[in-house]
Amino acid sequence: MIIKDYVRERKNVLKDEISSFERTPKLVIIQVNDDPASCAYVKGKLKDAAEIGINAELLKFPVTITQEELLKEIEKVNNDESVDGLIVQMPLPKGIDEELIKLSVNPTKDVDGFHPLSSFVPCTPKGIIDYLKASEVNFVGKNAVVIGRSNIVGKPVAKLLLQEHCNVTVLHSRTKEEDMNFYIAHADIIVIAIGKMHFLDKQTFKKSAVVVDVGISRDENGLHGDARPGLDVALQTPVPGGVGLLTRLSLMSNLVLAYKNKIGK
Repeated sequence: MIIKDYVRERKNVLKDEISSFERTPKLVIIQVNDDPASCAYVKGKLKDAAEIGINAELLKFPVTITQEELLKEIEKVNNDESVDGLIVQMPLPKGIDEELIKLSVNPTKDVDGFHPLSSFVPCTPKGIIDYLKASEVNFVGKNAVVIGRSNIVGKPVAKLLLQEHCNVTVLHSRTKEEDMNFYIAHADIIVIAIGKMHFLDKQTFKKSAVVVDVGISRDENGLHGDARPGLDVALQTPVPGGVGLLTRLSLMSNLVLAYKNKIGK
């Protein structure tokens, strides 16, 4: 299934669901950077929210804000009963502890899924698994290789693949090249998130393999993924227009869930 078509269909479903709610769900985005990629991500999130009927508010602070001041701003949103979800856009300025900031977000509002007590699945891994299911990818007993071990993508997507009964292998920067090539050659599902342009290129792949490309690199020619476009595989997600759309969709899904959790209480 083409990702843009899948995302459009899922947005329509969310829009219909939100239209039946007693009030409009509210998302707050806190941004403390002028990073071009972050600005693009935030713009996309605000656009998605507007399309499906979510009230999204951007609170943008100067990069000179102190950690203590930022924590106070987060606490204000935590205590605001009108807010269903809160995300803090990364990266943060030097001198501000990103892990501390993630932990300061109320877990019931942590729609990014970064807090260890959050009830929400992290957006990128959730988006990947939901899309593969919609594409009728078979998980049970399949060999899944995750390249990259970040706390945001690599580790949680490996966990989700295990829950779907895959045989999961996590590869990383310390993996020997010959071992890397062996596991890739035998993989049915490959999820790569390392930020190295076209890292997947001349390796041997199963023709039936599925490649999910999470990485993004930028040069004078534009955006590129961790996999060279047009690999000889059954399914390969594009960059751009791929996992980023799935991540934003999952954020909106988590926000709707946060709203329903609050109503349920």
